[in-house]
Amino acid sequence: MGFLRPALWVGGAVAVVTATSLVVRSALAQHDARLVAGRERINQTLPVHSAWWREHARAEGEILYVAIGDSAAQGIGASAPRNSYVGIVADHVRSATGRSVRVVNLSVSGATVALAVADQLPRFAGYKPDLVTVSIGANDIADFDTDRFREGISRVLDAIPSDAIVADLPYFYFPKNERKVAVANAILREEAATRGLTVVPLHEAMRREGIRGAITQFAEDWFHPNDHGYRVWASAFLPAVLEQATAKFPRRPPVDA
Repeated sequence: MGFLRPALWVGGAVAVVTATSLVVRSALAQHDARLVAGRERINQTLPVHSAWWREHARAEGEILYVAIGDSAAQGIGASAPRNSYVGIVADHVRSATGRSVRVVNLSVSGATVALAVADQLPRFAGYKPDLVTVSIGANDIADFDTDRFREGISRVLDAIPSDAIVADLPYFYFPKNERKVAVANAILREEAATRGLTVVPLHEAMRREGIRGAITQFAEDWFHPNDHGYRVWASAFLPAVLEQATAKFPRRPPVDA
């Protein structure tokens, strides 16, 4: 029976490979199913976050903070809208100045620079903000067009005050997308420089987190930041925002001082 041994070995190897392949395919199918379910749950929060920001825009405040952006400004993926980078920035401004802050969040989930021009800028014109942050352009990367992006970002930057604080585009991890992000960020920085606008390093703040960031910073749809990810986003804004806020609104001494 010795002449059967090679055939038995080959058959066993094929069986092992087949079983391994089935396990891998099953694991991938389960991952895909979880990802789809995660995306569906995240999508269900879009109207919830939007309504929350509209309601809170009615609150009075000594400092008016207006945000222009997309789903990241809305805080999609966070455990609550207030845990978006906009909410975190507002909390730090309150703490640093000792003053109340009214937040008008004009952002719209899915916004590109063109959509921001069409929708957010007309609404922005109705306010006289003390602080402005802008983070827009990430949604342009999937179908990136250099000329279209430059035109759109130029119109956004033309419409905001000279002391507005603008973030560059976030870190996209994958080389194919990162090549487009590099072009977009070069355009954004060039256009911002001609207008004397401050650009904060969101891309670098995310990139410094490395692979660990890819594992720990994203919500269950593996696209939007989670609470930790939004703290990283806020860290890019805070030095410039707090410097500006405290210069305009020095911290009040305690009442009993």
